[in-house]
Amino acid sequence: MNNHRVAQFHLVQGIRNFFMELDFTDVITPPMVTNPGMETHIHPFKLMSAYGGKIHDLYLHTSPEFAMKELLSDGMERIFNISYCFRDEPDAPHHRNQFIMLEWYRTNSDYHKIMDDCEGLITYCADFLKKKGHTLEPRLKNLNFTRMTVAEVFNDILGIQILDYLDTSSLRKLIKENYKDVPLPQGELTWDDLYFLLFLNKVEPKLERYPYLLIYEFPHHLSALSTIKKDDQRVCERFEIYMFGVELCNCFNELRDLKIQKERFSAQKIEKNQCYNYELPDPEVLYNAIEKGFPPSGGIALGVERLLMALTGTEKAFWS
Repeated sequence: MNNHRVAQFHLVQGIRNFFMELDFTDVITPPMVTNPGMETHIHPFKLMSAYGGKIHDLYLHTSPEFAMKELLSDGMERIFNISYCFRDEPDAPHHRNQFIMLEWYRTNSDYHKIMDDCEGLITYCADFLKKKGHTLEPRLKNLNFTRMTVAEVFNDILGIQILDYLDTSSLRKLIKENYKDVPLPQGELTWDDLYFLLFLNKVEPKLERYPYLLIYEFPHHLSALSTIKKDDQRVCERFEIYMFGVELCNCFNELRDLKIQKERFSAQKIEKNQCYNYELPDPEVLYNAIEKGFPPSGGIALGVERLLMALTGTEKAFWS
């Protein structure tokens, strides 16, 4: 069977089966929210009524994260959500305006347990699709689970110690002198901008050499909603997974310090305004959840269509 639409429904069913067997609760969250997410370079859709043309102070969410953390603060412990998310970006092979997101959280745990969840989930879903008669990506037969830090990946691919370049000037100099084929715009760039210029041009294209790669311990600049590692302040506790060179998911050891979270989001709000000339309201749902409190937790967001692409080897995994 090679119908990707049918395979998508079967994959969603397999995901639900996996988490129900682990005693997770399947939760739903509202897609219309007052704050859709604070990431600088992710853009939301704002709602307008077709009747009368009224513009509402509501957005379609880019992730159910804030609402799910509210559930954690209400005492829920193991939860997952499968729903459509919405982002205003051009269509591309691995991007759509609307796409299916899987997100799950574990309280009284950390992101190492989420790593184990991911490996178990991918193996389970591959077996489930096979039982349903779907053709799998041939390379899955020799799927090896590899875990490497960001520093190890940069050293393996480029032979550099990325943690030696944690200030903007040294990273810019490295790119300018050693990677002249990387397009380096004139003007002021943040450390994050420089990192992604190097990563997207020189590292990510070579990640296909690893069938399954879990990259963890990102430089602290990329902490977002994650914690800083206590015994190495240079890095934060988050990971991403790539299968056959395609990024599938992003996990955080969840930050629970309200003061630090507000400082980070304040900086992102300023950066978004400088880059794109608009800003979003404060994420009060998240702030209230952190202030109310929830236990140490790990959480992750995974693109379901991207997982289907990786498991079946098809580029037709997205709804058109």
